[in-house]
Amino acid sequence: MRGVYIHIPFCRSICSYCDFCKVFYYPKWSHEYLIKLKEEIEDIYMKDEVKSIYIGGGTPSCLSLKELDFLLSITKQFKTNPSLEFTFECNLEDINENLLKLLKQYHVNRLSIGIESFQEKNLCILGRNHSFLDAEEKMKMIRKYGFTNVNLDLIYAISKETKKELEEDLKLFLKLKPDHISAYSLMIEPHTILFHQRMPKVSEDLDVEMYEKIKKVLKKKGYQQYEVSNFAQKYKESIHNLTYWNNEEYYGFGLGASGYLEHVRYTNTKNLTAYLNGNNKKKSEILTVQDEMDNEMMLGLRKRKGISLAQFEEKYHVKMEDAYPIKPLLKNKNLELKNGYIRIPDDKVYVMNEILLKMI
Repeated sequence: MRGVYIHIPFCRSICSYCDFCKVFYYPKWSHEYLIKLKEEIEDIYMKDEVKSIYIGGGTPSCLSLKELDFLLSITKQFKTNPSLEFTFECNLEDINENLLKLLKQYHVNRLSIGIESFQEKNLCILGRNHSFLDAEEKMKMIRKYGFTNVNLDLIYAISKETKKELEEDLKLFLKLKPDHISAYSLMIEPHTILFHQRMPKVSEDLDVEMYEKIKKVLKKKGYQQYEVSNFAQKYKESIHNLTYWNNEEYYGFGLGASGYLEHVRYTNTKNLTAYLNGNNKKKSEILTVQDEMDNEMMLGLRKRKGISLAQFEEKYHVKMEDAYPIKPLLKNKNLELKNGYIRIPDDKVYVMNEILLKMI
């Protein structure tokens, strides 16, 4: 079974750190966009069963209720099963009873909320505007409507952030009792506001200390780290995100969306005018078996469990140690073998890229 990603590029405001494909919300564009999105899905979807649907952005929740109703109605054409994970990304300020009722009506069962921080200084840098009281009120409303799987995004290592401020953020996040936390070190990417402002980064040593603090605190509170940046309560790991890290196939629909189908990786155009004119102009690459094995290693080693030696051999008809220099990396402790899985040791996660370069 495949996953489905649907991209909604519209936002009411542009966050200073965001490197995703996005434009300001404009009703004329959004109406036309949803019509083209429906046409794209009808043209590409192969009527196979899907295990997850993820509506991301941008800010999907900035659409009007009428637009959201139309968007969600499009998803009814997907063949699903009762265990479907259906995620919808939203901002705190957009959450209200009418939105939650509509999402429930279409069987959305997982919410992902971009909180990032509660520190006033950090929010100013990131271009966000909310308070802990806002989040507390909205989380009560979310639970009232029966949502039992909620992810909160946390950004750390923000310029001039201190360990004390991070600890305060962690305390506030945990007070909200999310089922899942995604914690990302701030990356200052080209073409973002922070990049053009030449925002300084925190030191690498402080970045590592903050990451270790997050791992320690969340583990103590019952969150299992199942991927480099993701922590979940028992049985609340993201099925959709694991599709990526397991190197499994998924559809990508919408502006700038990427997909992986039948040995082809593709990315849609990021040009809104072209998309509205029905021209996706997909960039695509046919992958060789070696490409797919390399992706398996790069993505799979992000999982804290690692990659199964047996499953790798079954999938590619070659032993992992025959395809990659596993033995010397085990010997120098850049890798470890645990319960039949090759994984990167906990104390080597921050040099993961260096290890992957030695391997691939």
